[in-house]
Amino acid sequence: MRGMRCSRWTFALLVGVQVSPLTAQGWDSPEALALVRRAVDQRAAVEADSMLRSYRTRAHGFVFFLAQIGEGLTEPPRLVKADELDVEVYWQAPDHSKQVVRGWRDGAFLPTDIDYHRDHLGIVTNDFGDVIRIGDGDEVRDAIHPLARAGPAAYQYALGDSLTIRAGGGEVTVREVRVRPRSFALPLVVGTLYLDAGTAEPVRFRFSFTPAAYLDRQLEDITIVLENGRFENRWWLPYRQEIEIRRRASFLDFPARGIIRGRWEIAEYDLNVALPPGVLAGPAIGGLARPRPDDSTWDAPLSEAIAGVAAPVNRQDMEALRVEVERIAGSRMLGGLPSNRAATGSLSDVARVNRVQGLALGFGGVLGLRGSRIQLRPQIGYGTSDHRVTGGLTALAGTGATQFWLGAERRIRDLADLPVISPALNSLLAQEAGDDYGDYVLLNSVAAGVRHRLGGRTSLSLQVGLEESRSVVVASSPANGRYRPNPPLGAGTYRFVRAAAERASGGIAVRQDLQGRFGIEAGEGPGEYLRATAEGRWLQSAGAGQLLSRAYLGVGTDGLPAYRSFVLGGRGTLVGEPFRAYGGRTVALAQVEWRFEVPFPAISMGSFASTGRHLTVAPFVAAGWSERPVTGLPWRSTDGVRPVAGVALEWLMRLIRLELGVGLRDGRVGVSVDVNRDWWGLL
Repeated sequence: MRGMRCSRWTFALLVGVQVSPLTAQGWDSPEALALVRRAVDQRAAVEADSMLRSYRTRAHGFVFFLAQIGEGLTEPPRLVKADELDVEVYWQAPDHSKQVVRGWRDGAFLPTDIDYHRDHLGIVTNDFGDVIRIGDGDEVRDAIHPLARAGPAAYQYALGDSLTIRAGGGEVTVREVRVRPRSFALPLVVGTLYLDAGTAEPVRFRFSFTPAAYLDRQLEDITIVLENGRFENRWWLPYRQEIEIRRRASFLDFPARGIIRGRWEIAEYDLNVALPPGVLAGPAIGGLARPRPDDSTWDAPLSEAIAGVAAPVNRQDMEALRVEVERIAGSRMLGGLPSNRAATGSLSDVARVNRVQGLALGFGGVLGLRGSRIQLRPQIGYGTSDHRVTGGLTALAGTGATQFWLGAERRIRDLADLPVISPALNSLLAQEAGDDYGDYVLLNSVAAGVRHRLGGRTSLSLQVGLEESRSVVVASSPANGRYRPNPPLGAGTYRFVRAAAERASGGIAVRQDLQGRFGIEAGEGPGEYLRATAEGRWLQSAGAGQLLSRAYLGVGTDGLPAYRSFVLGGRGTLVGEPFRAYGGRTVALAQVEWRFEVPFPAISMGSFASTGRHLTVAPFVAAGWSERPVTGLPWRSTDGVRPVAGVALEWLMRLIRLELGVGLRDGRVGVSVDVNRDWWGLL
């Protein structure tokens, strides 16, 4: 390892991170404008077509309410509520429509009192007409359609590829047309049209909106996909539709968002039929006013129906669409949230307790440069026992799928890659019982990085920087008990390069899923080191339940500094073994659990939810191994594999998790109770 230099590491790790420059769009070329004029004229001609007088069809759809939390909001969203709907659709020339909700059932997977706008429970019957309205006009109102008569005056157009896509009725050759506003200060759309190469009729429309279009201050963004199918080899009519509406707090940048995701399929058209008298009267969407939980007319349980659409829902097509829209918008900021807000990464960033800081307080903010994607994120914190000021400043800028950042910070952090307890519970136990489940180091760093999304699920990241680590000592006392010493983790100043490849979860209701992360790091300072980690999570259906497997591997060279070493044992890793008794420069950890549900009495939580009618039972086996301990640190090698067997119980719609484990080598028993790991990023 002698003679190695950071420049070599940078070159080697940059090989995997390639950021493609944006190509010129050729906006408003004569060919593009000619095609759009044809499309505008054809759209008007179709509306006036006397040969299509009416139709009747059936729309089957799902509306999901999801919650997404955690730093960077990179983790997949959790399913909170699912609604399945069967809607009868009537249309009559020139632009009269009526939808009647005939079937509606729902299921809650977490406590919620969500209530949808009525138009979220139906489809778009006419490509929105000349103006686009969402949320009964409360979310978006009167945004000009790019193919309306007024469209060419409001938008710019650029031709993309000519390609063949599969639509209702078979394959069709289309021309891709990118659309962006002439002025991003107006309430308009940004997206891509796919026009029939022969007739110039819209086959597919993928789009989002400018910030000025959002009327609700809590709207982060709305993305929509409309797909038409050709019926009787003549008329392009609604075939498949998707919408995703994302909301966050308008006054605080906090890593939590609510998501409404709708997916609809429309088929079996009856064309030019006589509509029942009076069917078009009344509100645009009538029928059932609320779900019918006792409806037995559905073919399968709701859980099976959700799983049946999980694959298309979880393609993360909306994430890819957002990347596409951002590329079209260039450097202009999209999204409806305020540019300047207070900010915090979690509840514990505002107030937490640990043994080296005592009560630590902190806060931050987001300062956005108006009309651009550049953000400044300042933060500051203070420990009331160690009287140490922490904080930092980060600048972020992004274009499409790529985000760059530059920052400097001073912070106290736990050395472990794998969190072992929710931060809020750790603060409570540290203050009241003297049980602090962290081992802390003070880091002063300056770094720059880039993150590039290869697709909806896969991303690459690279960062380079300078980092100084210092040991910290116990500086406070608990209300009861006594704190254990904090290990000496400081190791001086290192130059470093870190690269990672990550595959996120497939999303909600998946039957099988593989996600993971691989990272490699090189550093040079008092010594030189290499460090590599790999972690993965595999979910697979198994009988009446699911098989969930987790694995983590970490390895470092002999020069690995103490604060970059590895630990395991006890809560969060090997329940039944002593807490963080083992560690070193090499560790391996694996766990397999079989999860299934059993009936359990529900406890009402008011009018909007209950604790749920099921208890999740998860027998598990786990094993850990470590070797090459670091001199001066309290953890040792495992002296072979340390196996553990136990069972976990999840209650309150899987919000609360209890684990009971037994170390199979010495019979030691361990118990832990916590909020489900999926929610730790919020706490």
